[in-house]
Amino acid sequence: MSSEIKIPNSNPPKSHSKKKHLNRLKIIGAVLTAFGIGLFAYLVHSVGISTILEGISKIGFGGFAIIVFIFFLRIVLRAFAWKLSVSAPYQLGLKDTIPAVIIGEAMSSLLPLGILVSGTAKAVAVRNRVPLVVGLSSVATENLFYSFITATFIIFGAVAFLRTFELDANWVLGIDIVIGVLIFLLILGILMVLRQWRFASSICEKIYQKGYLTGILEDGRKQVRLFEDFIYGFYRKHPNRFFPIFLCQVLYHLLGIVEVWFILSRLSEIIQPISTAFLLESVSRLITIVFKLIPFVIGVDEAGAQFVTETLAIGAGIGITLAIIRKGRILFWTAMGLLLIIKREISFAEITGEAERSGEEENGRRD
Repeated sequence: MSSEIKIPNSNPPKSHSKKKHLNRLKIIGAVLTAFGIGLFAYLVHSVGISTILEGISKIGFGGFAIIVFIFFLRIVLRAFAWKLSVSAPYQLGLKDTIPAVIIGEAMSSLLPLGILVSGTAKAVAVRNRVPLVVGLSSVATENLFYSFITATFIIFGAVAFLRTFELDANWVLGIDIVIGVLIFLLILGILMVLRQWRFASSICEKIYQKGYLTGILEDGRKQVRLFEDFIYGFYRKHPNRFFPIFLCQVLYHLLGIVEVWFILSRLSEIIQPISTAFLLESVSRLITIVFKLIPFVIGVDEAGAQFVTETLAIGAGIGITLAIIRKGRILFWTAMGLLLIIKREISFAEITGEAERSGEEENGRRD
């Protein structure tokens, strides 16, 4: 009688760990979303629905069309930056990247975990033009440039806020910590790219070998290494594209300031300086990053705008109305993204499935 030696299957534990981690994020996202909805209801009640409706009426359909068009220009800038982030011999045109960016924005805004699938959604949207791994790497490259400029933008906004107003000591300390962390990360990121350091993947590997965060780093450490390879490879091949990509990201944020200033010019009896719009947009960017698990950053975006407008003595009602009007713009482009998803017959299961298969293929090649 022959004995059969069974080799333990390592995939179920890994799959179970990933599922457990994802479920934890879903619970956190659900709790934060419930909190955001409650906060939104409270803020609307505090200023009065009639005040908000009056502000919205001042914008009108024509004004809202301008707001929608300004955001379309921002989409074009991100799409062009992404186009430039695709390494030869592959290439994408704006007719490919613009719809894909709209789809990614829709996924990012609509879902509590949209930040985890928005990049994959963009890559899936152009899968008939470039291989999925090329799409994912180019999205990651463009996101790196975006993150660098966004961090710089937030730092300038935080410094301007500290220099302009007398704030509570706790607020000053919190803002100082944010500034310090962002500056450290920016310097670290620049040095990593210029010197092509790979200590990010090395640190992940050492943590994994010591038995910490094994569920996350089982695949994560290899993905970090792969990400480093993509970024450094792009830097070596296309250094001349860095400036135009950076310029696109800068213009993206400048248009955000223009959008805020335009809305304020309609809501306020007094023409507000561009610095006010700058402070509001920088706070909005920070809130969007910190509370990305909340769909449409509902509630927290309004609270942030209220804090700034009250500090500037403009009025809480204007801040909350401003955030709600911008949320209307987000809803419009989310609807456009969903229409594109339906037209292209892209499903959420396909996006998550493609991301998982891509990760397994890359890990297999590295193993």
